[in-house]
Amino acid sequence: MFPLKGKVQHYAWGGKGYIPELLSISNDENRPFAEYWLGIHPGAPATVELSANAQTGLLDLIRSEPRRYLGARVESRFQELPFLLKILDVKDMLSIQVHPSKEEALKGFDRENAMGIPQDAPNRNYRDNNHKPEMMLALGDFWLLHGFRPEQDLIRVLENVEQLSALLPVFESSGYKGLYQYVMELPQEGVNKMLQPLAEEILPKYAAGALSKHEPHFWAARAMVTYPDAFDRGIFSVYFFNLVHLKAGEAIFQGAGLPHAYLEGQNVELMSNSDNVLRGGLTPKFVDVPELMKHIRFEAIVPQPMDAGSNKYEQLFDCPVDDFSLVAATVQQNGYTFATTGPEIMLVLDGQGEAKVEGGGWRLEKGASFFIPAGEGVRVEGVGVRLVRAFVP
Repeated sequence: MFPLKGKVQHYAWGGKGYIPELLSISNDENRPFAEYWLGIHPGAPATVELSANAQTGLLDLIRSEPRRYLGARVESRFQELPFLLKILDVKDMLSIQVHPSKEEALKGFDRENAMGIPQDAPNRNYRDNNHKPEMMLALGDFWLLHGFRPEQDLIRVLENVEQLSALLPVFESSGYKGLYQYVMELPQEGVNKMLQPLAEEILPKYAAGALSKHEPHFWAARAMVTYPDAFDRGIFSVYFFNLVHLKAGEAIFQGAGLPHAYLEGQNVELMSNSDNVLRGGLTPKFVDVPELMKHIRFEAIVPQPMDAGSNKYEQLFDCPVDDFSLVAATVQQNGYTFATTGPEIMLVLDGQGEAKVEGGGWRLEKGASFFIPAGEGVRVEGVGVRLVRAFVP
């Protein structure tokens, strides 16, 4: 069992307090701490402590003895650690985005390599050759956009928002794809003409605190305030997509092609080992509309929080992919015991205690994380310790 140190990503949309508090580090420079990565992705690889005076990259450790650290099953299937665990603190809304399938990621990665686009270039869509299905576990109230609204729901929104009513015939004649393509290809002058009167109605209400987070007007107004230089066409998606409010302990899964955007809150996010994002607005980053349109699932979605079973002390979030699943556990007086059948990453969200493995033990405290190889038995003690475990099902 190896103490693990992840990497912080200081994206501009991140909060400034949650992750520093979790990790017990200072933020004297008042920088945004958006994401904390625990994995082997080259964008922000984690390191492991081998001893008090020695450390190495988690990827280097695994590659030194892959059968030992991954176990035969995971080594045969993936050859590496197939998941990436993160903590996110979303202060400002993230971009409208989708993630490619495994097949399309392979094609896109090879294509952009052949075009000579550097892997860290800002105009790069595919930073690796992997798919990026993901699940998230809310750590408090969390707001997100998740897939297209059901047909009658979307029609009702377009009917009730006078400034968007001109889009109703487009949807009725051309469906989800036609509607989305229309606004994504609309000249900026047309975007301004439609959103300017909407802004005149909702911005004063937003400034007066008269809008509810349960209505899209709130998030559209926040987007207008966040990106004041020009009306971002991503604002249309705020009305087209399902607005979802998750409470602490609730989780949701988002597969390839599902359009979504995080709006506010903190979460645990678990995904395949990838950073492939195709963006559709609400971001200063690269937006490639033709590539985006190739991958979106143009279909109605009824958001379904994941079923984690009835045990309130140990919740299993079983994901519909081979790459990862998540357990969230709260330790009771009789302790918490588990055995690893593949590689795991364990992150302590709260509390203090001890984790014991054969031959030793480790002190647990808030923000501590560990890499646990396949074939280990672990016992955790410390009443009230809250932790998550990412593993290969």
